[in-house]
Amino acid sequence: MRVLFDCRYVRHERHDGISRFSAELVAELARDHDVTMLVSDRRQLAMLPPLPHVLGPSPTGPLEPLTAWRLRRVAADVAFSPMQTIGSIGRAWPLVTTVHDLIYYRHPEPPRNLPAPVRLLWRLYHRAFWPQRLLLNGVDGVATVSETTRGLITEHRLTRRPVAVVPNAVTRLGEPVAHAAPPTRRLVYMGSFMPYKDVETLVRATALLPGHELHLCSRVDPATREWLARVAPGASVVFHDGVSDAEYADLLRSATALVHASHDEGFGIPLLEAMSLGVPVVVSDIPIFREVGGDAAVTFPVGDADALARAVRSLEGEWAARSRASRQQAARFSWRASAERLGAFLEEVVARAGRRVS
Repeated sequence: MRVLFDCRYVRHERHDGISRFSAELVAELARDHDVTMLVSDRRQLAMLPPLPHVLGPSPTGPLEPLTAWRLRRVAADVAFSPMQTIGSIGRAWPLVTTVHDLIYYRHPEPPRNLPAPVRLLWRLYHRAFWPQRLLLNGVDGVATVSETTRGLITEHRLTRRPVAVVPNAVTRLGEPVAHAAPPTRRLVYMGSFMPYKDVETLVRATALLPGHELHLCSRVDPATREWLARVAPGASVVFHDGVSDAEYADLLRSATALVHASHDEGFGIPLLEAMSLGVPVVVSDIPIFREVGGDAAVTFPVGDADALARAVRSLEGEWAARSRASRQQAARFSWRASAERLGAFLEEVVARAGRRVS
């Protein structure tokens, strides 16, 4: 099967979630199928496997609605995009797109790295479900990363097309920890500082845990940093303002737990990263974290700093057991298995379209 794989969301220097989702899946899918990558900037090739590629428009540019029409001469049996916004007008092959989550319908603040016009369109797009329905009913199949999101797609009747779950997975950060108890009282958070992430609850809980340090790994703007420093003056908080993969792995290996207080998530890759190393996770009790963390995760009610502090303390007598359970849970997810799921779904879409696979 010839697959045109949209890699235009791959970052140039370091992966974010969708960038890694794209890079890992395209590499694994190419083990079984004839894959051509679609890029919008040749610098993306440094972060991708050595596969054939074609150059296309920027996914955030004004010509995005015409992307499929502009690429209609690319030889493919099916095209796949890791986002849902690729234009489907005039396509010459079946098209499968991806919905990662529905977070921004409840929390409409767009990512700050997007251009101002795109941010405006983002807000307008998420004011109602009909634009999403229009896009998803205009393609031939929809992938999503979790059963949680598939349930929401069904609940809101977002598409009449078939929907398949192609889970995220984790890229190994090294060997799992060998210790039976944490060497430090570090708590690690990896994620943005958008309001729905509720980092404030992490800081407040840390103030209730004498001797513990909260390590915030991501880049943070000065105003947010100042505000979090004032939230709970007694909390010991370390702002890393960005870490390398090696630094992140070292922090996790030394940690009591990875902590996350988010109100909504599309998946929760940091949970898998920690659990794959045998580091327990203490996370807000939301459906997606229950799906990803399984019985290995320790949960607390959303927004409850006292309960979060109690959950961290509960690890003192069961850290080794949680560590083992975490490794077992993380092993259920792999890019190989996800690529096989995607490949099977693409073949179904091609068959449904009545096309002969080359």
